[in-house]
Amino acid sequence: MHKKTEIIEQIKILLAMLENTMTEEIKPAVTEPAIPILLTIQECTEMIEGLKPNTVRQLVKQDKIRYIRAGEGSRGKILVNKDSLIGYLQSVMQY
Repeated sequence: MHKKTEIIEQIKILLAMLENTMTEEIKPAVTEPAIPILLTIQECTEMIEGLKPNTVRQLVKQDKIRYIRAGEGSRGKILVNKDSLIGYLQSVMQY
């Protein structure tokens, strides 16, 4: 009987603590925007075994992965968003 009373008292304390935290104004956490990790085509192929440079170029050309061109025009270096590449490969690799 003593244990039940003790447990009930602990529950009351926890409920009171919860009530106090719910009444306080909750401030949204300020987070900085995540800086994307960009990889060259060569770095993509080194990161994922079996991935060929031409495959990465085709994915870019077909807009299946996010990328940017560093430099001017079509001769600019392609930088691939790492998360986008991994996400795409996971979506097509269904086990």
